Amino acid sequence: MARKISLRAFHESVMAKLQSLASSETASPSKLGVQIGSNFWLVNLSDISEALPIPKLTFVPLAQPWFCGVANFRGNLYGIVDFSHFLGGVPTQFGVDCRLLLVHQKFSVNCGIVVSRMLGLRNPEKMKRVEMEGDFPPWVAAEYDDETGQRWQELNMQVLTGHAQFLNVGLS
Repeated sequence: MARKISLRAFHESVMAKLQSLASSETASPSKLGVQIGSNFWLVNLSDISEALPIPKLTFVPLAQPWFCGVANFRGNLYGIVDFSHFLGGVPTQFGVDCRLLLVHQKFSVNCGIVVSRMLGLRNPEKMKRVEMEGDFPPWVAAEYDDETGQRWQELNMQVLTGHAQFLNVGLS
């Protein structure tokens, strides 16, 4: 007979395993690969606390169009951002592949970022780092091409969560 486990316990165990892999000295410098809109991003595992299905959101009036609303996680309210829409892309259509990355508490913001889908662990050391040409937002730490030629951007969560444009969710 199969052992029953709650969805919350399962998510917490998966994130704990991923973070222990990321912090282990013998582990490769893996990052979480996610698709946001049509772009591919690398996120440090230590920058997120959980990856969850999109919960029920409460609408917030007079907020930026990319601000999806707030959600309650274990008694704490989190502001939820559609990162694709924030970046100027089309709003994310919430579906079965969509996930919410909860930003780690070390950044002192209760925030979740909507991603179109999770793509698993990626090792940037096995990718070719490319020179960033043009105008990039400050939260893009680096760009890489993988073995298939797919372009990946590395997200600097500290810069993003401290940037005025990201923090200003109210309409002016």
